[in-house]
Amino acid sequence: MGSAGSRPRRSLAAIPETITIRNLTITPLELKLVERLEPPVFFHHPPHHSEGNDGFANNITRMIVGRGRSPPSNKTEGEGQQQQDNDNDDFVFHPHHPGGRPRVVTASQDLGVSLAPFTESPTTIFPPLEAHQHSGEQLRLTFEEPNSNGQGRYTCEIPGLSEKSIELTFIGDNNAHAKEFTAIYLPHLAYIALFSSAQLSSWMSKLPDEIPLSSLSIPGTHNSPTCHVALPSVRCQAVSVTEQLENGVRFLDVRVNCPGLDLDGQDKKPELALVHAAFPIALSGARYLSGLLEEVYGFLEERPSETVMMSLKREGTGRGSDQLFGEVLKRWYLTPEKWYTRARIPSLGEVRGKVVLVRRFHSDFGGDEGGIDGSVWPDNVADGVCGSGRIRIQDFYEVGRVEQIEHKIEYACQELQRSAKMCLPLPCGVEELQAHRDKEPLYINFLSASSFFNSSLWPDRIAGKVNPRMVEYLCRNHAVEGRGSLEDKVVGDAATGVVVTDWVGHGGDWDLVRCIVGWNARLQLKV
Repeated sequence: MGSAGSRPRRSLAAIPETITIRNLTITPLELKLVERLEPPVFFHHPPHHSEGNDGFANNITRMIVGRGRSPPSNKTEGEGQQQQDNDNDDFVFHPHHPGGRPRVVTASQDLGVSLAPFTESPTTIFPPLEAHQHSGEQLRLTFEEPNSNGQGRYTCEIPGLSEKSIELTFIGDNNAHAKEFTAIYLPHLAYIALFSSAQLSSWMSKLPDEIPLSSLSIPGTHNSPTCHVALPSVRCQAVSVTEQLENGVRFLDVRVNCPGLDLDGQDKKPELALVHAAFPIALSGARYLSGLLEEVYGFLEERPSETVMMSLKREGTGRGSDQLFGEVLKRWYLTPEKWYTRARIPSLGEVRGKVVLVRRFHSDFGGDEGGIDGSVWPDNVADGVCGSGRIRIQDFYEVGRVEQIEHKIEYACQELQRSAKMCLPLPCGVEELQAHRDKEPLYINFLSASSFFNSSLWPDRIAGKVNPRMVEYLCRNHAVEGRGSLEDKVVGDAATGVVVTDWVGHGGDWDLVRCIVGWNARLQLKV
């Protein structure tokens, strides 16, 4: 049997010569073995319309082997799901060749590549040939925790059978000691990033109470409830708010219409419609803030270790003022047992199980109340600070040409570099914590942009270009001195701040969220 490190018969010119691995977990690992596998076998199937036994069997096969990911599209909810199903019915993976013969290991190589936490390690492994979905060979990699006497081994095969991240399989007798790891493979860079596979539904439970929210890496969504069939450029999300929260999103961007009201004669809680600019978020009927909050409260009741930051902004055609909007919220919506409305950045322990108000409207709450103040929000900026100084923002959204998407990506990466420089003194006392919270702003970094008059620049199309590039940046370049474009390349705790996205979760792809959450592991090295 040949060596897995031997040069393949042919290679793709654009792919680097050998694979590099970056360990972005707190666990030291060692790459022990690489095996080169012959290409997986896929069988082509026409669309299945039969309701007979054959159709039932084929459906079971597809359930077992899984499906690949389709790129984001501007289909409606029903149309998009049907198109995704049809697209992925074309190929079904067969784990064995015809006749039941197992897949062949064509070469193998024993290795001893050390992968210390948060380090990048080159290898002598050549990438798989034609390393993309549905064709080409695969590599089976075996990792081991040092000093585990062979009981802490994990394997994965790259590239995976879809474009999503790959869960490592634990090999050992005692599953109680198994850790969870995820590999993200970037074939065009011959690069593997390993992340701790935190349970995204409760990832905050692993972090200490004293950490301020400004020191965390927090996934967010832009115009969070806009997952419904809507006008072009209005829909920004692929899945519901509940699904977003269950998969790790902890910052919600919410826009609300406030009608003109006479509060003196108002006894019943007024319903506030959810909007995107002047438009309702669904063509099928109004959706309301009260319904959205029930979703959020339900999630927090089940996951009391978590918190959800909610940015509230008044938009739409309603005649109510910001001040009236604030009074309506105070009287009927911002209940103290469910909301944190202090005018400062809290620590995680202060707000577990609660919603944290980020206020993007002008209203006098009185005293030390009113939420984190974002009322004076700089418009369309590559890097700006809101009037209160509590929030630092990248929100360049006026992308009028496809070429400007590259500017958007560059601005987002630069804001990640600025956030990464923050350094929290852990463990720290109450006074140190207060000083840090007063000094460091909350970074909010929007990946969203759109142009209403250009269908190639609607939110899903831009996300289809921006999101993969951000995954690549967070895997390969984030918190690496010398790889940023800013002159000051100091790396601190490598927090991303709040990263606000469009169209995450489409086709079950949560890699961008997983990358953001994964960077919180860096703080765990300090406690």
